[in-house]
Amino acid sequence: MLNDFFSSIFSSLWSIFLIVLFFGGSIFVHELGHFIAARRRGVKVERFSIGFGPAIWSHRARDGVEYRLAWIPLGGYVALPQLADMAAIEGESDDADRLPPITYSTRMIVFAAGAFCNVLFAFGLASILWVVGQPTSEDLSTTRVGYISKTITLADGTAVPSPALAAGIQVGDVIRAIDGTPVADWPELLQTLVTSAGVTDDGRRKAVFTIERAGQRVDLPVYPRLAGEDNIRRVGISPAYTPIVAAVPEHSFAAVLGLQSGDQLVAVDGVPVLSLMPLLEAMQDKTPRAFTLTVERDARRADLEVPAERPKDTPPLLGATYRTKFGLKYTDPFTQIGSQVTMTMRTLWSLIHPHSDIGISKLSGPIGIGKIYWDASEAGFRYVLWIAVLVNVNLAIFNLLPIPVLDGGHMLFATIGKLRGRALPGNFIAAAQSVFIVLLLTMILYVSVFDVKRIVRDNHAETQAREAAQKKAAEPAKP
Repeated sequence: MLNDFFSSIFSSLWSIFLIVLFFGGSIFVHELGHFIAARRRGVKVERFSIGFGPAIWSHRARDGVEYRLAWIPLGGYVALPQLADMAAIEGESDDADRLPPITYSTRMIVFAAGAFCNVLFAFGLASILWVVGQPTSEDLSTTRVGYISKTITLADGTAVPSPALAAGIQVGDVIRAIDGTPVADWPELLQTLVTSAGVTDDGRRKAVFTIERAGQRVDLPVYPRLAGEDNIRRVGISPAYTPIVAAVPEHSFAAVLGLQSGDQLVAVDGVPVLSLMPLLEAMQDKTPRAFTLTVERDARRADLEVPAERPKDTPPLLGATYRTKFGLKYTDPFTQIGSQVTMTMRTLWSLIHPHSDIGISKLSGPIGIGKIYWDASEAGFRYVLWIAVLVNVNLAIFNLLPIPVLDGGHMLFATIGKLRGRALPGNFIAAAQSVFIVLLLTMILYVSVFDVKRIVRDNHAETQAREAAQKKAAEPAKP
């Protein structure tokens, strides 16, 4: 018990350390880019701050720069009075009119340097992943369909026919593209489907699946429905994988049948299985029936007869635990970053597309990103590196958006001033900055509310599942 307690404490501290190191590090790297570029271009730097608001700690160094750690951990900034009047956010600063003017090229270099350093940091982390390998499982690295549900459940609890089944998609089909966009693995497939925005003339959601079946490619129109607790586009498919028996508890029904650790499930009643769902369905038939479970063991196949008359409360998966094939993939950093850029741009496009079902509530704020890092730290250090690559690419692209307060907004103002031959009025820029910082903080709070709801929902589901398992384990065996 005491060992479990200390193990839990150590695991939590390690997760917090990784969040601070990589999430906080991403912000630090971004601001460091601005800082280095400004110093190299002769721009006055007043303050280097991680976080906004009052200082937790600050120090005025010999170079005249105030280095600060602030209370609101929603980003950071480098105070550059010659480039942008950010007094509403950064506090009092010297009068920029007293300082030498800055060229347009210097402005663009300094503003872009933060995003550049995030991409550079992401490239370094992706290079490490290229060497050590990125963990992956068979079900995530495929686009082959392993199971098609008969129905899907909408957000209101209504069960409707599976769009994939209605469209004619079959188990074993390989999905090559959605709406003409190639998909390489299951996460990319889901992300492409969720962010798709196709609709029919009568307003139904539509996506064209390019599938490969028996060596032939076919385009199938599919009509997704908004389903699940997240209310996103779904069609009722899950990926193919090889079910492998991980462990067979002594005296379990699986042990009685002769199932052994390492067995690969091959077929149920002669029908090939590409997931655990066929076994689950056979066990959950309203009228219990006998069936044959074919397994592969030591390169040989064996048939296990599952009788119709079996003990009451027999677990749906016979009481065994299962796994699939795991491995490492070695993807070069250019491909890793290119994939993240594509996913980020696709998500941003879906936010503004009139027919998309993706709204701001589906995004993750600081709380959601912290939870993602926390989960990744429990899965392993390689997963943390992968999430850090994603976060840095997202941070770079987000900051380059032409929105006041962000680097892209400063670049937009500088470009407009360059084109019109004189800088935009200071009061206009200050007003725009003030309005958009309020909007940005409001958006972060709004997104964070949904982050918290998702975390509470997931924790509640995990608690219920754990309590149900403990209750079942405590029950006496029934004849």
